[in-house]
Amino acid sequence: MTCLGIVAGGGELPGAVAQSARESGRDVFILGLRGSADSSIAQFSHEWVSLGEACSALRMLREHGCKDVLFAGRVARPRFSEVKVDAKAFLLLPRVISAARKGDDALLRALVDILDAEGFRSVGIAEAAPGLLTPEGVLGKLRPNRESETDIAHGIKIVRRLGALDIGQAAIVCAGLVLTVEAAEGTDAMIQRAAELPENIRGSRARRCGVLVKALKPLQDGKTDLPVIGVKTIEQAARAGLAGIALESRRTLIVERRAAIEAADAAGLFLYGFSTAAYAD
Repeated sequence: MTCLGIVAGGGELPGAVAQSARESGRDVFILGLRGSADSSIAQFSHEWVSLGEACSALRMLREHGCKDVLFAGRVARPRFSEVKVDAKAFLLLPRVISAARKGDDALLRALVDILDAEGFRSVGIAEAAPGLLTPEGVLGKLRPNRESETDIAHGIKIVRRLGALDIGQAAIVCAGLVLTVEAAEGTDAMIQRAAELPENIRGSRARRCGVLVKALKPLQDGKTDLPVIGVKTIEQAARAGLAGIALESRRTLIVERRAAIEAADAAGLFLYGFSTAAYAD
């Protein structure tokens, strides 16, 4: 089995993918993007590169024997006019900028295509770290009640429409009312906005109501940018008074699943993996 190369942005996901792959017996090499990836990647074999250092990035991946490569973690879209590029990146830049103008998913697909053209095999997290995928059904001690089930169904419709427009992957619905939807700010900021709304239209710690729904965008191929939650998401949802979190099964990720389930149980939230087929329009 060849070494897995991970191009790492910010957040917990790159480390979680690396750990899961390593536990399966696979060698891992992380290419950390300066300004995005954090120091937690230091526990794995790693190097650092800046955006625009395409020559160095490709050379490092080859030197470490990486045939399979994936992207993981958040990367803020750069101002291309300010990025210092090497000769290889200069040749690729027009293609990357053109894709970026079409949206984040188009940009990621362009980067995947570039790696494929260089002789690497782009893999998805589902293949490299299947242990992170959300299973179907109730994950913890609590299950959605009838009101939450209705909110989940409505939230799925909202998220599908958001995803089709390449806007976001998540929404919060409470008693049939859409409280917030995710855009460029990300899930954590979206939950915080919900927490700042008046309690008469959202849940509270004493009377939990509302569901965070996350699902893969219809335009995504599943190789890049899968929706993800972790313990921090659970804690924020609890502070916002939500009743629970519903995730598309096998197409979303839970970082540190056992700890996340324990956190949800302790906070009185349900965690639920829904089947796409069960909620088909």
